[in-house]
Amino acid sequence: MDYNINFPHLHIYLQHVIKSISIGSFDIAMYGIIIACGMLAGLGVACYVAKKSGQNPDTYFDLALVAIICSVIGARIYYVVFRWDLYKDDLLSIFNIRQGGLAIYGGVIAAIITTFVFAKVRKLSFPLLCDTAGLGLILGQVIGRWGNFCNREAFGDYYDGLFAMQLPVSAVRTSDLTERLMAHTTMIDGVEYISVHPTFLYESFWNLCLFILLMLYFKHRRFDGEVFLLYLFGYGIGRFWIESLRTDQLLIPHINYPVSMALAATLVAVSAIWIGIVRYKQMKMGKMVDTPPQSTTKE
Repeated sequence: MDYNINFPHLHIYLQHVIKSISIGSFDIAMYGIIIACGMLAGLGVACYVAKKSGQNPDTYFDLALVAIICSVIGARIYYVVFRWDLYKDDLLSIFNIRQGGLAIYGGVIAAIITTFVFAKVRKLSFPLLCDTAGLGLILGQVIGRWGNFCNREAFGDYYDGLFAMQLPVSAVRTSDLTERLMAHTTMIDGVEYISVHPTFLYESFWNLCLFILLMLYFKHRRFDGEVFLLYLFGYGIGRFWIESLRTDQLLIPHINYPVSMALAATLVAVSAIWIGIVRYKQMKMGKMVDTPPQSTTKE
């Protein structure tokens, strides 16, 4: 396999982007390492925000122990359900996530359910937990998307603009190649390359901007849960556009419409309406104040 990844119009030529590292006879996928780094960074941010807002950081360590596991399972189930054709003939491959195959929306859904149950058991504020943990979640996404880069996946269709990324055809999954991509291949030193939208980079940058904005807004939020709703709104807008560029879309059966685009549009609408209703009620009741809500999750 050719390990080069090029950004020719930016004059960036990466000679050896590895997919895994070896320790003795054991290979560790870079995808897994990067995802793990994203999870740890997200947990660190959640604990930092918790401490700054008068919550108990230990709450988020406890939540992470179950939420991370459930999120990975949820992300895998979501992906497998909508790409069943890849696994129906080899069921054991469902358990091999080292080569990718995690859908972020599946992870988010699982994380919300886990957080809801956790809040009920601990008698804590579910909306406040979502606000705080959500900041960690989006930072984890910023970092985790680079796992797709190492795996040569989650890219867009043919593109030859400023940010065009060249990938060796031999390094990507055949199912991710479109007729348009194959019609515009380039031979470089005897290696066939495709030129694509680096959608992993678009999403990572979009999420980084959203993370910074939400971190700055956290102490100005008008009600618990608003930051998480703004995350769903902002991420949904970006994901709807970015998903439309990708070649590996998960499709709704029979309809053949990208499930992530449908879900993103739904979450944008629901979160916007929810925020609007709460804000309207606050204004109507004369409770729109300039101080953030008091945290009540001290244990």
